[in-house]
Amino acid sequence: MANMLENQLLQAAKVVEGQVDAEIEKLEKMDDDDFEALKRRRMEAMKKASQQKQEWLAQGHGDYSEVANEKEFFEECKKSKKVVCHFYRESTFRCKIVDKHLNIIAKKHLETKFIKINAEKCHFLVERLRIKVMPTLCIAKDGKTVDYIVGFGDLGNTDEFPTEMLEWRLGCADIINYKGDLMNPPTLDGSSKKNILHQSKAKKTIRGGDNDSSDDDW
Repeated sequence: MANMLENQLLQAAKVVEGQVDAEIEKLEKMDDDDFEALKRRRMEAMKKASQQKQEWLAQGHGDYSEVANEKEFFEECKKSKKVVCHFYRESTFRCKIVDKHLNIIAKKHLETKFIKINAEKCHFLVERLRIKVMPTLCIAKDGKTVDYIVGFGDLGNTDEFPTEMLEWRLGCADIINYKGDLMNPPTLDGSSKKNILHQSKAKKTIRGGDNDSSDDDW
């Protein structure tokens, strides 16, 4: 078994080495015109990224804000390609915890619009989306709901989960540009957890675990 693993590692190393050599050879063959073309493409990409950032900021991205009613909710989902909406209730303490983390994440991930709505003021929307537990995060892409995070069951099942844990879960939903390792969720101290036996995909819908009794049913 050890020899097999060693051979696999050697083969993988050879593949990577071959790819690096190919890139070096490609660079060595480039002339001044090639470098200028590469420079122009990079400048165009940077300009496009800057313009996209300004568009996001103009749409309110970068802030975690509240929408007053269902009409505003649908307007936000129409304006922004990626939306995370926190359905909250004033009397639910765990909603305050979610607020704290989303305030941080919203400033970091301009590509996504982060909003909140009082579930007690949007009964039609709550019924339509079948929201039963507070807090619930509704994740929408291109105007369609694609995922939910219900309670803290996938966030360590504790009120003390770090912001990185929620960021990882949103990354699993492909609603933010997550730079970490999706295969390994952060630990409760915010560091990366290396566990080769961890499931390769997060659950699409979280309904809370056996220890989620502190979440408020609707």
